[in-house]
Order: sequence, then C-alpha cells, then structure tokens
Amino acid sequence: MGEILVGTCSWTDRALIGSGWYPAGRRDPEGRLRHYAEQFPVVEVDSTYYALPSSRTSRLWAERTPNGFVFDVKAFSLLTGHPTRRAAMPDGLPPEPRDAKVLDEVWALFTEGIEPLRAAGRLGSVLFQLPPWFRPGKRAGEFLQECVERTAGWPVSVEFRHPGWWRAEWADATRALLSRYGMTAVAVDMTQTLPTSVPPVTPVTSPRLSVVRFHGRSSDWGTGTKEDRFRHDYDEDELADWLPRLRGLARQVDEVHVLFNNCCGAAAVRAAERMRRLLGAARGAGARPTEAAGEP
Repeated sequence: MGEILVGTCSWTDRALIGSGWYPAGRRDPEGRLRHYAEQFPVVEVDSTYYALPSSRTSRLWAERTPNGFVFDVKAFSLLTGHPTRRAAMPDGLPPEPRDAKVLDEVWALFTEGIEPLRAAGRLGSVLFQLPPWFRPGKRAGEFLQECVERTAGWPVSVEFRHPGWWRAEWADATRALLSRYGMTAVAVDMTQTLPTSVPPVTPVTSPRLSVVRFHGRSSDWGTGTKEDRFRHDYDEDELADWLPRLRGLARQVDEVHVLFNNCCGAAAVRAAERMRRLLGAARGAGARPTEAAGEP
C-alpha cells in the first residue's frame, strides 16, 4: 500500500498569509515554511510557474524542511506553452516559445534552479500543467516527447486542462501515451458544470506516483478574479467521496500526492487538514513524522 501525502498548492499565497493561519512569530518566509512543514508532508511550489526558480532559494527550501518533506514544483509558464510575461524572462530574452535558443536557455535555468531539491531527494514531481487549448493530437504528442527528452531523470506529472484528453474517445490513448513516457497523470477535482470541465478520472500511468489536485468547485472557473475562481470550501462529504479513489490509487503506486488548490484565504489548508483526518481515521495516512532540519 502506497503512502498518501496531503498538502496544498502554495504556502506563500497572499490570501493564506492574511488569513491568520500562520501563528505569531512564524510569519516571515523562513517561519512560514517551517510551520507549514510541521503540518503537512508535501507542498506544491506554484511560484516557479510565474518566475524561474533560483538554486539558492531551492537550497533554502530543502534546509528549512524536515527529512522526508517533498516539493512538487510547477514548471515555468514558457515551458508549458502558456503566455509568459516579458519581465519574467532572463536577461531580456523575448517570451518566444518557438525560438530554440530561448527555449534552451530557459530550460537550462529552470533545471539549475530546481537541482538542489532533486539532489537533496526533496523533488516529489515537476508538474507540467498544460493550457486548455492543448488538444489531443499529433502536435501534442510531439510536445510531450520533447518534454521527456529534456526532463530525463526527473519525476514528471502532467495535468491536462483540455477535457478531451480524458473523454471516452481519447482516454485509453492518453493513458498509454503517458505510461510510455513514464509520466504521472494528474487527476483533478473541479466543478463539472462547464464545457471545459475535466472529468474526475484517476488513471495510473506510473508505478511511482499519482497526483490528485483539488481546484474547488466554483462555477466561475476560468473567468473572474482569482478569488472567484478558487472560492470553495470542501465539506466532509465532498472529500469523503474521494476516499475510495485515493485508496485505490495507493494500492497501485508507491506514493499519492493529494494537493488542494482552492487557495482563497485558508480554504486550502482547512481542506487539507480535513482530508488528512478522514484518511487518518482509517490508516494514519497523510502525514510523516517530523525531524528537525538544519538552519540554512
């Protein structure tokens, strides 16, 4: 039976910091991460989607967390085909994903930035969250093959935002494609009321890892403000409905990461705490013993 690790998709979200979840004396960057890592065994780093990570920062993250704690790192926007701010690009490079020299440099900098986590054994997965216009087809397969070549030796997970990938006519081919490349398929929980809703399927494509991301069930998904899109408090019944699927995944893989992305105030940490309790009632899942980490 694989281990189920529960956490959230950010520990630095502005709304979380302002919610009062972090106690007095633990509200500086180091204190926040140390406090978070005392509560949960995994976190997703979303800041690396918006800006390239630095190796110094990654090294500090590893030093400030206990042994066994893992980081799932979100791939930089340019590497996933998303629009990228010019200000986020290094040395004034244009945000042009079709320029081979630009791509090579960005890949090299991203690789350098996450290397301390990988070297310390703290890299749970690199998440490639692909845009909603990334449809099934030949060009998509070529893109994924290039990702495989550039990420050799990394644990990689893939979240499709276009629902066609997991609809009946493509689901088997999608599963086979990710399995062939050794990539983890990311399952999602989100509202099912929109044409763009991704079905909540739980395919296993790697024996090492499964990832489930809970986006909330707001009908404003894809529109409105961030608060509108992610404003959802998971209740116990909604979470309990996932327990058989999570345990089913744990029977097939070494580790399951359950990550809450409903980052509106403290909603994500509340949901993670609730899910951990539900899982723990059966088998003590969702947490690891903490161990003091050295100061940077």
